[in-house]
Order: sequence, then structure tokens, then C-alpha cells
Amino acid sequence: MLNQTSATAFLLLGVTDIQALQPYLFVVFLAIYMVSVVGNGAVLLVVVSDPRLHLPMYFFLGNLSCLDICYSTVTMPRMLENFFSTHKAISFLGCISQLHFFHFLGSTEAMLLAVMAFDRFVAICRPLHYSVIMNYQLCTQMAVTVWTIGFFHALLHSMMTSRLNFCGSHQIHHFFCDVKPLLELACGNTELNQWLLNTVTGTIAMGPFFLTLLSYFSIIISLFSKTHSCSALHKALSTCASHFMVVILFYAPVIFIYISPTSGSSMDQDQVAAIMYTVVTPMLNPLIYTRRNKDVKAALSRVFRRRDDLSKFRAHF
Repeated sequence: MLNQTSATAFLLLGVTDIQALQPYLFVVFLAIYMVSVVGNGAVLLVVVSDPRLHLPMYFFLGNLSCLDICYSTVTMPRMLENFFSTHKAISFLGCISQLHFFHFLGSTEAMLLAVMAFDRFVAICRPLHYSVIMNYQLCTQMAVTVWTIGFFHALLHSMMTSRLNFCGSHQIHHFFCDVKPLLELACGNTELNQWLLNTVTGTIAMGPFFLTLLSYFSIIISLFSKTHSCSALHKALSTCASHFMVVILFYAPVIFIYISPTSGSSMDQDQVAAIMYTVVTPMLNPLIYTRRNKDVKAALSRVFRRRDDLSKFRAHF
């Protein structure tokens, strides 16, 4: 019978154990991380600095960019370090902290995407009342609410996981600390933790997802009832295209990992899905929004133009 022990550290085995691939993966993931931070940072900068973007839609976009910077930073630096580190250990406190902030930011982003869908619903279906409904106070309250719920949802997971005992191997077959791989290492009864993962996290993830689908369904029904022109319908829906693409990119791997049974998917499959929503999606979000949004592209060009003019002015003197 295995002795129950309180773990002091874990070993993060990383993305792959093939040493020859480590340098190439380091370069790829470092480039992705830099693009993610720079891209989201640029979007956040223009949203804050450009008065023309001080609107509800861009207020929530700024929140999303801030979330994506933090979200990728929770896992990426440690993963990059482990590509060349022979000592892949992470302390118990560090592991639980990483788990907490990962679920905090991930669940907050899920709810924020639903809020952004609601904003598009009001803008398209209630255009005359948009400024009254989506006022500064309501937008601030919704943002604070989703951040607060996300924090306490993650706190529940981190507290319950920290109370588990771990026996046998302390090797985590993942590139960061998450609930599912830690439950694989835990000894004793983990039914409550599994229930929290399936029910609470499932609700936090799928609840906003269905609200997002409901918002888009309502938008389509409203547009069909008001106009029968395909071109007008296409023009109206094009304002939602960027957000809908982000929703699909975020939810597809999340549903695969957290809705599927623990025993029904391998850790390798979970890692691939986790790379999608922790690494790839934060990088693609600013590219999607800037490519399809004329206001953001115009704001970015104004920022770079002002910097070029300033540098020329300084060079002249």
C-alpha cells in the first residue's frame, strides 16, 4: 500500500521528452509568446490611448487583451525555461499558484466573451438604446463581476487541490500545473474534486458559451425579421465575425479537455488542446481583431504615425 504524502514539489515533464526537438520548440514557442504579448499589448495601448475607441466594445476588447497577456504569461515562461533546464521541478506552492491563476484568467475570459456577445446583441438589435443600456457604469460592473467570479472559481479549485495527498510519482505529464494531471497523481478520494471539475468548471465554461450562442441566435432572428437583403445581413453580421472566430478558437479545445471524461482522453491529447488555448489563441486574438476591425487598424496606424513624426522631429533637432 502506497504511503500518503504531502508533496513539496512536482516535476513538469513538458511538451516532449525528445531532446533533439527542444531547441526548435523553444524558438517556435518564444516567437509565439512574443507575438502574443506585443500584439495584445498594442491593442491594449490603442484602446486606452485613443479617445475614439473609448466605447463599450473596445473597453471589453481591452480587457480581453489584458487577459490574454496574463493568460499566456502564466504558463509560457516556465515552459520556455524547462526546454533547457535539467531541473524541471516546481514547488508545491508554485504549482498551486499556477493552477489558480490559470483557472482564474481562463474562466474570466470565458465569461468576458459572453459579455462581448451581449454587447454586440444590444448594438445590432437595440441600436437606439445602445448608449443608454451599455453605459459606463454597467460596463464597469460587468467587467468587475466576471473578474471577481473568475477569481473565486479558481480559488475553489486551488484550495481543494491543495488539500489532496499525493503518493508515488510526482511527475506531471504536462507543461504546466492543471487540475486533471494533478488528480492523476492524487491518492485517496478525489470524487469531490472531480465533481467540481466537471460540474462547476463545466458550468463556468458552458454557461457563457450557450449565452454567446443565444446572443448570436437572437441577432440573426432580429436581422431576418428586419431585413430580407442578404447583403445587409452580411454587413451586419460582419461586425460579429471577429468575436465569433475568437469564441470558436477558445471553446473548441476547452470543451475537449474539461467536458470529456478524465479517463476518456490521453494526456498527450490534453497537451495539444492546452497548447491551442494557452499559446495559440492568445496570439491569434489580436491578429483577428486588427485584421477585421477598421477602427482598431486606423487607431494603430495613428499611433505609429505619431511615433514616426516624433522620431523625425527629434532627429531634426
